[in-house]
Amino acid sequence: MTDIIHPLDTTIEPPGRFTFPFCYEPHKLCITAVREVQDYISASDIKAFADEGKMFGVLVVKQGERLYYLAAYSGLLDGRNDLPFFVPPVFDAQHPDGTFKRREAEITAVNKRVTELENNEKRLSLLAKLADIKAKAVAEEDGFRHKMRQAKAERDALRNACPDGLTQEEEGRLIRESQYLKAELRRIKLRHAAATAATEKALAVFDNEIAALRERRRRMSDELQAWLFSQFKMLNARGECRDLTDIFKETAGRVPPAGAGECCAPKLLQYAYAHGLHPVCMAEFWWGASPKSEVRHHGRYYPSCRGKCLPILTHMLQGLDVDDDPQAADNHETADIIYEDGHIAVICKPAGMLSVPGKTNRQSVLDIMRERCPDATGPMIVHRLDMATSGLLVIAKTEAAYRNLQKQFLTRSVKKTYAALVDAELTGSGRISLPLRPDTLNRPMQIVDKTKGRQAITTWRAVATKDGTTLLELHPETGRTHQLRVHCAHHDGLNAPITGDELYGHKAGRLFLHACRLEFTHPATGKRMIFERKADFQHL
Repeated sequence: MTDIIHPLDTTIEPPGRFTFPFCYEPHKLCITAVREVQDYISASDIKAFADEGKMFGVLVVKQGERLYYLAAYSGLLDGRNDLPFFVPPVFDAQHPDGTFKRREAEITAVNKRVTELENNEKRLSLLAKLADIKAKAVAEEDGFRHKMRQAKAERDALRNACPDGLTQEEEGRLIRESQYLKAELRRIKLRHAAATAATEKALAVFDNEIAALRERRRRMSDELQAWLFSQFKMLNARGECRDLTDIFKETAGRVPPAGAGECCAPKLLQYAYAHGLHPVCMAEFWWGASPKSEVRHHGRYYPSCRGKCLPILTHMLQGLDVDDDPQAADNHETADIIYEDGHIAVICKPAGMLSVPGKTNRQSVLDIMRERCPDATGPMIVHRLDMATSGLLVIAKTEAAYRNLQKQFLTRSVKKTYAALVDAELTGSGRISLPLRPDTLNRPMQIVDKTKGRQAITTWRAVATKDGTTLLELHPETGRTHQLRVHCAHHDGLNAPITGDELYGHKAGRLFLHACRLEFTHPATGKRMIFERKADFQHL
């Protein structure tokens, strides 16, 4: 244990409460511990693997009156979960002689048999033969139908040439010809169907076995995953133990996602509880190259993921005195109404206020408008701003105004301008096109996905620079969640996170993003209206 529990020699006072892991400013103790971990990574053999991109974490703990720290990395590093200096996994699924690896080998053997059957020469020959039969059948049947259409045209022409009608014998001959051709088409189809059925029967010998093996593989994988989750027995500060299956049965998905229990925070807390160490504070940081889809910057601190870790940590933090969620408390600010008539209102929302009611007690713009306009007939919120974003919103006070404004947003006739302060010195202007979709395991985070993401386009212009920051003017052509924040932060965008963006950059006093200009057509008068409200940081 001496190479895992590291002394922390410092005069820094510990915090009064443990870190709220999903929204925090790293404590000075954690910053000190992180420096030591980063020094270790830089000087060790794992640096080359860490440089590819990995999340690391530290947990400051107390034993008696002395402070120590633990370090961890998420998942595997260099294919291992047992590297020295770092805490071990909660459950070692990688042990070569363990149950997981043995059952995994059995699944691999099934996979191998499926591949062998899929590539069997006789099966491939039958597939080619079946494709040839079907192609020839289509060609022959289409050709015969063309012949039937020509014959019908000739019969129709013959009938039309005799205004007094054909003789009974002639009409009978034409009818028999039509009947023969129809019967012949049926015979051709039956012949093709017989040839197809014979080949498909021979092919089914292989495909039925493949289908049975695939079902067996699916069942074995499900059983192995369920067994694996049952082995992750997570402790909390009260000494209570629950496995992942039990923890996640209370969530919407009811089953743990892949990789649950292998992130930094659960590893660190589990080791501390198991060895009688009292958790003091915690932080996680990214090391190395950014992943293709997520926004991660080298050396930056990040909150724990919600999809995998929120249910687990909700259990594991029981018994600790934990900081309150700073996003849950009401900031007691109010929105500034800068225009209002019987149809609409234009509001300047402060940073930290929700657009619509959420899961917390924070007051929202919609709450304010409901109190102000209790007799309003229709939906009010036509568009939204992130809680952390300040600026202009237009509110509909009637059903007709709501529908009209909604149509304007859908047709992109509403023009919006944002001011943003970013953590880099930029010049010039440009256009960013990076498709986005929600990170289903870490909401509300968004990721870049060039295959399944929705189109997201932003134009930008640098206004001024000062002390390593730049004031930008941003124009979103689309309205995706976190679009401006991701487009600024992502390495394929500006690679310059908005100052104060704790999701995609680093925390500050606020998110320096402000909706400063809003232009739309009044839903009742048809007059084009423009509203502007500068942010206090636009003087840069």
